[in-house]
Amino acid sequence: MADEQIQGAQVQDGPTQEAQTPEQPTEVRRERGARGGRGRDNRGGGNRGGRRDDRGRGRGGDDDGGEELIEKLVHINRVSKTVKGGKRFGFAALVVVGDGKGRVGFGHGKAREVPEAISKATAAAKKAMVRVPLREGRTLHHDGAGHFGAGRVYVRSAPSGTGIIAGGPMRAIFESLGVADVVTKSVGTSNPYNMIRATFEALGEQTSPKSVAQRRGKKIADLLGRGGAQAPEAEAAAVVE
Repeated sequence: MADEQIQGAQVQDGPTQEAQTPEQPTEVRRERGARGGRGRDNRGGGNRGGRRDDRGRGRGGDDDGGEELIEKLVHINRVSKTVKGGKRFGFAALVVVGDGKGRVGFGHGKAREVPEAISKATAAAKKAMVRVPLREGRTLHHDGAGHFGAGRVYVRSAPSGTGIIAGGPMRAIFESLGVADVVTKSVGTSNPYNMIRATFEALGEQTSPKSVAQRRGKKIADLLGRGGAQAPEAEAAAVVE
């Protein structure tokens, strides 16, 4: 009888232990899976990717608004910094950016590598773009002059077919701006940075008959009249900005 009770107890205890044994690792796996899931969510591969995409779209929209821009590399200069143990070299880039329709800007950037310096300068130029009024979309409305430091530049409007008579950094500006006919002259320093800033000062003084007429409260035809005679209405109607 004692043996039968012992065997019965063993038989009763056996399946209970066997039934409980597989449940423990299952609960452990579930807990680990939950922790792993939370860890992956916190790490946020998907969330970070989404943030990066949003930032990239926002920057692209602010830079060029979906327009194709003309980028001109004007000058690259190698710079060096003396540190303990030798010299540390870098590069400085000067870039001009325009849309070919009356907007242009310039920027400069520094980096250890040339491509990175150019990208920094291009981004700075896109943020600093200004609008310049053009006559018939091909030349300037009037003559102008600008100076910066030891550099002086003179710009003049030109008839159709003249082309861009400019050299160095000034040519890059007018090509990016969309000017087809212009005559320029640079006096003084040939430093590209000073020439660029002097040219932008001259372009900043450009005004259109439309803006002058609005400021003075008159009509464009009255401003274009010569010798007391009214200007042809066709000429006044052709003036845009």
